[in-house]
Amino acid sequence: MLHGNALNSCLVVFLLLFIFVTAHAHSYPRFSRSDTEFQHLVLHPKPGVGTVYLGARNHLFQLDGSDGLLLEQEETTGPVIDSKDCLPPVTKSNCPHADRTDNHNKLLLVDPKALELITCGSVHQGTCQKRSLASIKEVLFSTDKPVDTQYVAANDPLVSTIGLVVPIPGGNRTVMYVGRGYTASHPPISTRHLSSLPAFSYEETAKLAIAGRLSEYDHNFITAFTRRSYVYFLFYRRDIKSATRDYQTYVARVCLEDTSYYSYVEIPLVCQSPFSPSTMFNVLQAAQVGKGVGQQGEDLLGVFSTRTGSINTPPDFSALCVFPLDEVDRHIDSTRDLCYTRDGLVENQDEVAYIEYEVKSSCANLPPNTLKAYPCGSDHTPSPMASKVPLEAKAVWQTSAARLTAVAVSVREGHSIAFLGDAKGNLHKVYLGRDGAVEVYANSTIQPNSPINSDLLLDDRGSHIYIMTKTTVEKRPVAECGDHLDCQSCLSARDPYCGWCVLEGQCGQRWECQRGSLQGQWLWSFNQTQQCLGIQRLSLYNISLGEKADIALSVEGLPSLQQDEAYSCFFQDTESPALLTTTGVICSTPGASNLPPIGLGDEFVTVTLALRFINVTVAETEFTFYNCSLVQELSGRRPCQGCVSSRWGCNWCIHEHVCTHKHTCSQGVTIHNQRECPCVEKVQDSSLLPVNVERKITLVGQHLDLFQDKDLEYECVLDVENQSVVVEASVEPDADRPSVFFITCQPHQYVYSLLREEYLATINVRRKNNFLIDSAEDLHVTLFNCSVGRSDCSRCRTAEPKYDCVWCGGDASSSCVYRDSCADAIEHTCPAPVIHRLDPESGPTEGGTVVTISGSNLGQRAEDIQSSVIVAGVPCIVIQSRYEVSSRIVCETTSSGRETRGHASVSVRGGGHGISAHTFSFQNPVLSSISPLRGPKAGGSSLTIKGRRLRTGHPREVGVLIGGVPCMVIDIQEDQIKCLTRGSNRTGEHGITVRFGGAERHLQGFMYHYTPNPNITRAAPSKSFLGGGRIIRVDGHNLDLVQEPKIRVTLSPPDALPPRRRRSVGKKIKVHLNRGQTQRGPLRRWRRIVPEANCPDGTLCHVKHHESHCKVHNATLILCPTPAVGPEATEARVKVHFLLDSLHFDFSTVGGETFSYEPNPKLFKLNRNDPSKPFHHKPGSVISVEGENLDLAMYKQEVEAWIGGDQCVMKTLSHNHLYCEPPATQPSITANRKQDSLESLPEFIVKMGNLNFPLGRVKYDIQAQSTFPLEAQVGVGVGASVVALIVVIIVLIYRRKSKQAMRDYKKVQIQLENLETSVRDRCKKEFTDLMTEMMDMSSDLVGSGIPFLDYRAYAERIFFPGHQESPLRRDLDVPESRRQTVEQGLVQLSNLLNSKLFLTKFIHTLEVQRTFSPRDRAYVASLLTVALHGKLEYFTDILKTLLNDLVEQYVAKNPKLMLRRTESVVEKLLTNWMSICLYTFLRESAGESFYMLFRAIKHQVDKGPVDAVTGKAKYTLNDNRLLREDVEYRTLTLNVAMPATAAGGAATNQTVPAKVLDCDTITQVKEKVLEQSWKGMSFSQRPHIDSLHLEWRAGVAGHLILSDEDLTSVVQGSWKRLNTLQHYKVPDGATVALVPRNNKHHLHDNHDYMPGEKTPMLDDGEEGGVRLWHLVKASDESELPKHRRGSVREKGGERAKAIPEIYLTRLLSMKGTLQKFVDDLFTAILSTSRPVPLAVKYFFDLLDEQALQHNISDPETIHIWKTNSLPLRFWINILKNPQFIFDVQTSDHVDAVLSVIAQTFMDSCTIADHKLGRDSPINKLLYARDIPRYKQMVERYYADIKQTISASDQEMNSALAELSRNYAAEVNCHVALHELYKYINKYYDQIITALEEDATAQKMQLGYRLQQIAAAVENKVTDL
Repeated sequence: MLHGNALNSCLVVFLLLFIFVTAHAHSYPRFSRSDTEFQHLVLHPKPGVGTVYLGARNHLFQLDGSDGLLLEQEETTGPVIDSKDCLPPVTKSNCPHADRTDNHNKLLLVDPKALELITCGSVHQGTCQKRSLASIKEVLFSTDKPVDTQYVAANDPLVSTIGLVVPIPGGNRTVMYVGRGYTASHPPISTRHLSSLPAFSYEETAKLAIAGRLSEYDHNFITAFTRRSYVYFLFYRRDIKSATRDYQTYVARVCLEDTSYYSYVEIPLVCQSPFSPSTMFNVLQAAQVGKGVGQQGEDLLGVFSTRTGSINTPPDFSALCVFPLDEVDRHIDSTRDLCYTRDGLVENQDEVAYIEYEVKSSCANLPPNTLKAYPCGSDHTPSPMASKVPLEAKAVWQTSAARLTAVAVSVREGHSIAFLGDAKGNLHKVYLGRDGAVEVYANSTIQPNSPINSDLLLDDRGSHIYIMTKTTVEKRPVAECGDHLDCQSCLSARDPYCGWCVLEGQCGQRWECQRGSLQGQWLWSFNQTQQCLGIQRLSLYNISLGEKADIALSVEGLPSLQQDEAYSCFFQDTESPALLTTTGVICSTPGASNLPPIGLGDEFVTVTLALRFINVTVAETEFTFYNCSLVQELSGRRPCQGCVSSRWGCNWCIHEHVCTHKHTCSQGVTIHNQRECPCVEKVQDSSLLPVNVERKITLVGQHLDLFQDKDLEYECVLDVENQSVVVEASVEPDADRPSVFFITCQPHQYVYSLLREEYLATINVRRKNNFLIDSAEDLHVTLFNCSVGRSDCSRCRTAEPKYDCVWCGGDASSSCVYRDSCADAIEHTCPAPVIHRLDPESGPTEGGTVVTISGSNLGQRAEDIQSSVIVAGVPCIVIQSRYEVSSRIVCETTSSGRETRGHASVSVRGGGHGISAHTFSFQNPVLSSISPLRGPKAGGSSLTIKGRRLRTGHPREVGVLIGGVPCMVIDIQEDQIKCLTRGSNRTGEHGITVRFGGAERHLQGFMYHYTPNPNITRAAPSKSFLGGGRIIRVDGHNLDLVQEPKIRVTLSPPDALPPRRRRSVGKKIKVHLNRGQTQRGPLRRWRRIVPEANCPDGTLCHVKHHESHCKVHNATLILCPTPAVGPEATEARVKVHFLLDSLHFDFSTVGGETFSYEPNPKLFKLNRNDPSKPFHHKPGSVISVEGENLDLAMYKQEVEAWIGGDQCVMKTLSHNHLYCEPPATQPSITANRKQDSLESLPEFIVKMGNLNFPLGRVKYDIQAQSTFPLEAQVGVGVGASVVALIVVIIVLIYRRKSKQAMRDYKKVQIQLENLETSVRDRCKKEFTDLMTEMMDMSSDLVGSGIPFLDYRAYAERIFFPGHQESPLRRDLDVPESRRQTVEQGLVQLSNLLNSKLFLTKFIHTLEVQRTFSPRDRAYVASLLTVALHGKLEYFTDILKTLLNDLVEQYVAKNPKLMLRRTESVVEKLLTNWMSICLYTFLRESAGESFYMLFRAIKHQVDKGPVDAVTGKAKYTLNDNRLLREDVEYRTLTLNVAMPATAAGGAATNQTVPAKVLDCDTITQVKEKVLEQSWKGMSFSQRPHIDSLHLEWRAGVAGHLILSDEDLTSVVQGSWKRLNTLQHYKVPDGATVALVPRNNKHHLHDNHDYMPGEKTPMLDDGEEGGVRLWHLVKASDESELPKHRRGSVREKGGERAKAIPEIYLTRLLSMKGTLQKFVDDLFTAILSTSRPVPLAVKYFFDLLDEQALQHNISDPETIHIWKTNSLPLRFWINILKNPQFIFDVQTSDHVDAVLSVIAQTFMDSCTIADHKLGRDSPINKLLYARDIPRYKQMVERYYADIKQTISASDQEMNSALAELSRNYAAEVNCHVALHELYKYINKYYDQIITALEEDATAQKMQLGYRLQQIAAAVENKVTDL
């Protein structure tokens, strides 16, 4: 019996295997619909009809079950206009709030007697209809005006309803038993009329009366069934009698004939884990009646799960329990008996039986026979009865893989099989054995992750099962025996349905087997001891091919046949009759022609011997047919011995020379033993035969007498070079041994042509002109040739004596031959030696050089020339071990004592004397110098040693040692040696030694220094374009030691290594190579990847290497240009190594990140409209180049731009723009070109690494000099003078005032014109400067990153703006003694908020209270957001519900006003929801553009004066914040002293430059200094300015504290001016420091975010009668001086004040400077090029649905809704408050600029056209030309979102669930719940009243639960 973990693990493995194997094996009949949800399934009651009926949401389906579940009919049942609160018929007049409601199928039953289909839905209070089984469209009964007793089903989709149609015995009456959960005042169990009117009513029938509160008994019904004369109901509900009120499962029983439910009894059922008694499966999921484990009577099989949240048990822990129904009846009867006769008490006076449902009755003490007398109770017997003692059962099988949801039971072969469905869409088949054994034998997946419905039904034959999920119905066979095609697979399937039909040869169920009932005819698959029929024994296992024989087959368990039936034997495909015996059958072998042929090289064939019945194979085995003739053929040189020794028992016929299976031959002797075979065993005497000499061969043979020959005629056959040489042979017997014979081959000259010393020739003996006699396998003779390999006398004379070779002849034609074949004289003395070559030809004077002397006749042995070798007059000692006869002498020279040269000579003992033609030199090599003099101890450096006569001795004997460490020689010249250093284990100076064989030379005066190894500490940047050429700066130490630095890029296919191996290999490389160790072998073992034959272009299919040489810049820097790679690098795995001679460094280690290649940039022509024309450049401006991906892998410092031969200075490089400042004058071009041609203009070229981009030619727009003739000029001048004189005379006529006014007007006009012409150039210059600063800031961000707030801080500032302490930061403020109780109450409140009804009632109740202010609404909405943050799916559902209510509210008024303001809770909820969902989008997409805009604004505003009192600035977009005065100022660069720690630990100061203005106040200076010196830190990590003093350090002791106000402040009357750097006369380059204040209690000890803090730094109000001012006095700034009315010049010599409106051009300048950043931000927000956030798509679709639902077709209204929900409710909030998303400091002047941009964004989102005029606000005029373009972006954004694929609820819920999980740790909801409770307490009575007035809320006991919460949270006294 399988249980527990072992079973569960086996189940999981088996499930996966089974799913994989069977998923594609079968296609089952299936019916699916995705537009509804299947809820109930029933089958036609008549056998064979096969119609299937489906009840679904809003649909009924009729399917043909016998023909693939084809749809026959469909009936639509919903949605309909309905409301739970209204009684049918429902109309708008009697139920105004009725709406379209889905109709869920609650009951689908068949009345088998009337052949009617009963359907009940959830609408119209659960009324039912009768329909025809033949056609579901035909409604047989329905009532339009039902009474309350005809409300059958629950009107809530989530409340259970079950039904059972039962004919009443003894009559024609049919009733329907109904069980339903609590929805109103309807009884949980009732009996309904079916065959009489009123149909479906429980009038005058029975119902279960409940005296208590129905909501307390919230039944969850599972099923009902009848047995004998009873009806049983299965349900679970809370056990309200227990303290824990846990769920408990019950079975209730009532008599069929009981019309008053007097017999009603319910008892608890307990399913207990057999492994853990404390684990109870409380909740019944599904049940069915069938044969259980015991097989004695009927059993109730139920699948149970644990209660959700039960201790130590996961929610999906489920079990199968079996309750014998007889035992259930006994327990029920016992309960009735106790309640009838013993007051419900047992012997120990414990109450067991009691009256349930608070009925005013009690158990009685009636006569003992009451139970028998009243089997169905009576009006005097107590009821309804219940038992406190449960009926317990141990789980027979349990699982934790998934919750079980369905069960069906089938009985086959006396065994029960349970089919169990689970919540993950799997079907488990469980075998329930008679002995209690339980085993899961199969699993299959129906629909992944879709729960199987409890309506799991078997058809009338039990052969198929219908399985239903929410969207699919599938019909599957209960067993697929037919899949198993042979007996073995059938029995190994272990399917209790299946077995092997022996005589039918198929796997099937017993009833499918025609003889299945007969003994031995059906082998059961589930029986482990059962075995397939087989042939146990054969009388013969092999026979000669063609031989006839009878084979006896022994077969155990062979089924007996009927009289006219017989078995057949089949040898392969040849049939032969089978004779049945007591132990098996006898088969006759077929003829050879009927058998398959024997294969080439084989001597036998094996066939299948099968025993068949008709065409069914009953049993089979293998049988072999052999052929002795083939044995002979395959025996080679020994056919006789091979024949008689074969495993088949063949015999040899000696005269016929054949191998036969017969025991005797037809003639001659028969050989049975291989020792008797005639054969030739060996060669007598020597087998050596010289060529060209006649020789005879004598062989020894055996048993030749068996041939019985008289003449003994034989011949020898030799195989020489594949040619047969046949020689006559004579045979003589041995006198001593009769069986031995001597065979003599006649003399013959043998010859072979191969240049071998010996040749092995095979020899055989043949009966003359007949067949060969058996020979030994190694029988051969050896032919030899003395002349082969013996070209001179010495070699000939050293031949082995067995060959008897001699040197024949004394002239030039002499040769080495066999002695007997020499016709000339035999030479006994060899000629003089001949020396051909000396190697080497030089050596050191000390000797020791090994010289190789090559030649001929150099002696026959080493002793011949032992002391006779002289080299250059010096003896040379012979090395005997290396001597080669006649051809080579190796000797070692002795010392010559001096340099000398001479020939080599050799004297052979007993021979001549030979002298070499070449000479040998004794030399004295000299070393003079070495370079370089130092190198790394790792080696790998190339070393050059200079000197003379360095080519001395053999090159391979020349060696270099550096301090004893070898240096690998790579080249030797006469004057120098080059070698490669090896690694050394120590540094320092080492001597140089060169070895020339045995001699050594030491370099004097020079030492080689081993230094520490080069080391790379940093490499950057980490990106390059594909084109390469980007300079990688490699920093380190000792880099100048490297001689050949390289960079190697390795590209590997993404799948070159499996992930795990890939990781491990990477680690190995790091360990061995990253630290720069020497590479003594290959860098790594590169995995060989065979390139694919069809590798597509642009795809990397094998490893590629790219290298480029680096340049050593100095000891700490190497510059490496990246190599160019192909486009495949963007998808490949990129590895970069620096190769420093023998050291190798991985970029990922030294660079801190992986290296990557980016796509090459694109640059567009300067003149994109017409590239053939030059680009016109106005001197003084910058050149702007547009492109794509410009900054992906390049900084602006690395880019070069050239105009002709002059450089264009790079100013800015961004993703899409490049700005450079060209030379002031046009670069010159060669003079020989025409000045007016295009080629005469300089070309503009941009260089980015290896990439060159020619972008067109440039022409400077220079004002041409006048070519007007001089005479004409004079004439015009004279004429002009005359005209001017006339004009002067006329002007003098005017009054003086008019002259002055005109002069003033002209001055103003000139001033305006000059300003207008300079605005554009000023914009360009300031934009270039700004971009330069922003690029520097971007490089700073690489290290620190954008200072995004974490989610908690972000949510806090969004949800609770203006709250200094948000609920996200506070702890629960309750006494410690009550903390636990309060927290429990808050948990209950959290659970109560999960009730949608309560939450909506709560919100609506608060909103109608007058004291519930808008601030309260926003606060409550944010509290709810926090409380529901862990359940964002539910939060979204609430938002949709409230939004629907809001739409209905505004549709009745003006729909365009919806969501415009935050007047309701739902509007703030929407803001929070958008903020949650778009946080990731902010961080990953729009945040960067917004931050760059913010920093650009801040930088640009801070660049000019900002009034600290009024907050007005010179540079702004807001005219109300514009400083309309010319303030004189200059930029100062202060050196800020920053504390640092020196190497010794002492504190030192380092300075950081900071730019400020001399007109800045001290506080402003502190802010700027803090911003620039602490730029690597976010705002919250910096000290607050109020905690620091600004100290001016003018020298060593001159430290001065600067402040805004002190004794030196200038006071004029009631005005005091704030101190500035001008006031203190701080010079440019001064040193300042920020020092902590001494006083401990300064303002702002920390500077957490203070929402709403928008006031200027200093108040401009009066303090003690003194008013503060900074740049301008408040009254002066608002009105003009009176004396300016008549003149524009100040009196008293003061400067002239310009008209203030002139300074409005600063707004244009500021706008032009920021334009790119504004565009980038709007593009990031409104772009659909990357995926639109799912929440935006989902919510926009929701708004479209609401509009469609409420018949709103005006596109403007929908546009306004979307604008108010996303841009207005989220983006404007973010744009105006950058501190909501970034950890930054905001200021009034920056906020003023952001307000203008935010208003522009909002104007762009509106459809209405903005009419601009002279009175329009300046802010709107600024962006008047841009807003239409932005509007197009918005409209395209909305349109693109609408066209994208809709976001499903499932996708959205999945995303929301992930958000809940990701931010779960960020949100603590206890404080939020406590704050919410304060509002509940404030409006407690109103909320309780609203809940009590709602019937559904009463049913759900929401008021009661709220009272419990109140009691727990604040000890509130309630009416509990």
